[in-house]
Amino acid sequence: MTARRIRIGIDTGGTFTDVVAFDEDSGAVVTTKTPSTPANPADGFLAGIDKVLGIAGAEFADVVAVSHGTTVATNQLLEGKVDALGFITTEGYEAMLEIARQSVPDGYGNSYFWVKPDRIVPRDLVKGVGGRLDFTGAEIRPFDEDGARAVARWFKNKGIDTLGVCFLHAYANPAHEERMREILAEEHPDAVVSISSEVLREYREYERSMTTLVDAAVKPKLSRYVNNIKDRLAEQAAAAEGVGGSTGGGAPRAVEVPGGSTGGGAPRAVPFYVMKSNGGVLSADEVVHQPITTVLSGPAAGALGAALIAKVAGFDKVLTSDGGGTSTDVSVVIDGEPTLTTEGSVGVYPSKIPMIDVVTVGAGGGSIAWLSPEGTLKVGPHSAGADPGPICYRKGGSEVTITDAHVFLGRIPPHLLGGEIPLDVDAATAAIQQLAGKLGITAEACATGILEISAWNQANALRQVTVKRGLDVRDFTLTTFGGSGSLLLCRLMDILGIPTVLVPPNPGNVSAFGLLTVDVKNDYVQTHVALQENLDVAALQHEYDVLTERAATALAKEGFAPAEHVFVRTADVRYFGQAFEVRVGVPDGPITDESLATVADRFHAEHRVLYGYDFSGDPTQQVEVVNLRVSGVGPIKRPEILRADDAKAAPQPTGTRSVCFDADAGYVETPVFWRTDLPAGQVLTGPVIIEEFGSTVPIHPGFTARIDDYANVIVTRSEGN
Repeated sequence: MTARRIRIGIDTGGTFTDVVAFDEDSGAVVTTKTPSTPANPADGFLAGIDKVLGIAGAEFADVVAVSHGTTVATNQLLEGKVDALGFITTEGYEAMLEIARQSVPDGYGNSYFWVKPDRIVPRDLVKGVGGRLDFTGAEIRPFDEDGARAVARWFKNKGIDTLGVCFLHAYANPAHEERMREILAEEHPDAVVSISSEVLREYREYERSMTTLVDAAVKPKLSRYVNNIKDRLAEQAAAAEGVGGSTGGGAPRAVEVPGGSTGGGAPRAVPFYVMKSNGGVLSADEVVHQPITTVLSGPAAGALGAALIAKVAGFDKVLTSDGGGTSTDVSVVIDGEPTLTTEGSVGVYPSKIPMIDVVTVGAGGGSIAWLSPEGTLKVGPHSAGADPGPICYRKGGSEVTITDAHVFLGRIPPHLLGGEIPLDVDAATAAIQQLAGKLGITAEACATGILEISAWNQANALRQVTVKRGLDVRDFTLTTFGGSGSLLLCRLMDILGIPTVLVPPNPGNVSAFGLLTVDVKNDYVQTHVALQENLDVAALQHEYDVLTERAATALAKEGFAPAEHVFVRTADVRYFGQAFEVRVGVPDGPITDESLATVADRFHAEHRVLYGYDFSGDPTQQVEVVNLRVSGVGPIKRPEILRADDAKAAPQPTGTRSVCFDADAGYVETPVFWRTDLPAGQVLTGPVIIEEFGSTVPIHPGFTARIDDYANVIVTRSEGN
């Protein structure tokens, strides 16, 4: 038994790796940051563990679980770095990816001017196999095994080792796809294969095919990454102790790390979890078989952490804005729950899996300012990342970034992480002056212009998750976090008309904190299309029982006892003739005519919220069930958000700094406060700078900051503004 029980959350970003350690016995939470190591992310990962344990006064032997948010799959898809990929489908449907959907992006108006992007698999790497099922799963034509073997050999001879398989109506019967996988294992044993009936058991062949291919595309790289970290954790555990240990009853139980064992004198295994896009975590051993579930791993953790913090602070309608070194991720939280969607995409690739509804924009601290051919100033989406980073990092960066503009204007200190990373203000100043000369404006106007463009980019992302979904952005409190997330909050309040902004303590570590607040979660879906009047209660009960059993099996594999299992049932419902569905909750207990009537009532109500109307009083508009869903949840112990200390003496500024908030007004001498010195109830009126270890909050003239009972900074407009 370990002396202490430490759970660690690690969020690896493009610039920094954020780390949070939670002592389950004392409730203490320790946070820190360390530079990311893009060449081998596992180096930064292990360095972060060592650093946070040193601060907490703990040892690696005290670690009972590690949860991780990764951007490996996200970045691979955003950058379009998809290696050679093959696609196997039903004979006669080889052009499925080319046909796709008749969907032209906003802004093109007449589709004549729009060029269809390259397919994820080029047409010459698509092969068809004979055999056919109908929509019920009944076999119309038998599976062509000889043709399947020929296709497997063709891909092997071509050297295509990553394959996606999607046969028509496999959601109703996976037999043909499973046989194809068996043949591939025999004929092309080195191939990495994803089959649609395991990735997405849902109708609509194009979306199912794309989701399966995305899963296959990210599987090799994500598997290498996760297995590398698992091996390093096992090595660390072996070095830390030579006998078995136990995680006890409070931490999640997990499958063992390869190379480790909990018995027989071998080093104990450290349960290692990876964040999923749906707001849950999954053991690393399982996530390598479901890589597509991690495509929004990092952003999902941040949204969940911010949701919990804001809920405890008393805010029920929240926008989250997670600003990092490369991008800013925004989402909507209502009553403590982030909005989920199955209509998401990463880059140009649609992925029809349950994911937190996050919009990402290339506006982070490392986003590069550049001149268009017409001579206008642009910012992002290209980023200097962690290597070489902004010019002020003195690591070889040569292009002006948002961080360079902030340090030139005095809005951030001339160092980061409490002095660990000194910044070269003179180099940033010279680069901004050079860029300003090309534009024919002052350096201050150039730097504030860079930040203004970035603020509008972030504001547009926030509008996408609110205004475009029928929500009024002014009804929400904005929660800003991430290392760069709070630097432009006053401008966002002005642009969007938002009345209140909440900045959590240690905002740079909210995503890592969020990793410690989430349960183990798996989602299962089965298409079952039927009008409400034709629904067979017994058939529906059987389908839900099958999905629930699959969820229970997965939770048992993760080490959860049956008494701990939680199941959430939902259904995708629409009016007959509609193209898309609305997801609503299905009551617990046996499926009955009464519970189905409740589902219909919930659908009418949700349809009205989303679209402003419903047909609840029109018997000619029939309700149709499309997909049945079950989420299996294994609950974990969450850190408690403690009240702040209000017994501190009145704080004094740590000093002053010349800061430019407005190019025309120039620099003003501005007091600087260290955030942890501020007691609950403290009020500061702008201009003022609030600094802490991993983040800075500039409060512009005309704004007021108040410290609430949970050490959050609450920013509002000053009276009369």
